[in-house]
Amino acid sequence: MNRFENMDTFIRVVETGSISGAADRAGVAKSAVSRRLKELEEHLGVQLFHRTTRRINLTDSGRAYYHQCVRILEDVLEAERATSQAHATLKGSLKVALPATFGHMHMGPAINEFILENPQIEFDLDFNDRAVDLMQEGFDLAIRIAKLPDSSLIARRLAPVELVLCASPAYLEKHGVPQSLDDLANHQCLVYSLTRDSEHWLFNSPQGGLEKTRIRPYLKASSGEFLRCAAVDGLGLAYFPSFIVFEEIERGTLVPLLSEYTCSDLNAYAIYPQTRHLSQRVRAFVDFLVKRFDGVPYWDRCLHT
Repeated sequence: MNRFENMDTFIRVVETGSISGAADRAGVAKSAVSRRLKELEEHLGVQLFHRTTRRINLTDSGRAYYHQCVRILEDVLEAERATSQAHATLKGSLKVALPATFGHMHMGPAINEFILENPQIEFDLDFNDRAVDLMQEGFDLAIRIAKLPDSSLIARRLAPVELVLCASPAYLEKHGVPQSLDDLANHQCLVYSLTRDSEHWLFNSPQGGLEKTRIRPYLKASSGEFLRCAAVDGLGLAYFPSFIVFEEIERGTLVPLLSEYTCSDLNAYAIYPQTRHLSQRVRAFVDFLVKRFDGVPYWDRCLHT
């Protein structure tokens, strides 16, 4: 069995949607395509397609295998180019999952810069705050804002992320300025609804301990950008990553509060599966991001002046 030939045939069937289409693209007989698919399924011990009289559809196993095959064959081509060329051009696709707000505000410009430097890289970007399964969904890497648990994934830190408690001057004039964490229970709080606990906010105290403070959620939303606008409009207190609100703080439309209490144990990470071989294009992109976000993030400068 020619493993790479069978993988390539499998990819052609998926992309054309039929055995005949794959046969036409490869310039071989339909019987040859069917034989290669049968060999592949027997070798793997799984069914890759649901077959009907009209079309074939991927099984869950087939879908996961397809993403792996695409990456493997691209990596083979990349390795061949790198070996045959002294200065190989980065080519191929990168499928990246990004958190919505951080992705739009800060990753977008970085990705655009990388594309200008590497125009033969084809990006497939998913801006979404949901947790993705990198292997199952075929992502090459993900950008996450988190305090990471142990996992089989590899993470490279891009930048620290600080949370800042803030509110608009209009809100503070109407409702008063909180003087302690206990005061937060008496205020309208704007809450990101995808957090595990929307009834409490966590703060690092000046003494170094962690304080869990009960709050009164006044408005919940899954969009950080929406909640930022609500805070600017005077609807309540917000406890946001500084990368969301730094421009408003610089303009004075939002005011930092209780700055002696911080939450700085979060980071932005580039995360990718732990495999034997990391493709050159993934490595180059992650190295680019690490260099670009090195040092004190520009969105935190307003907190340290």
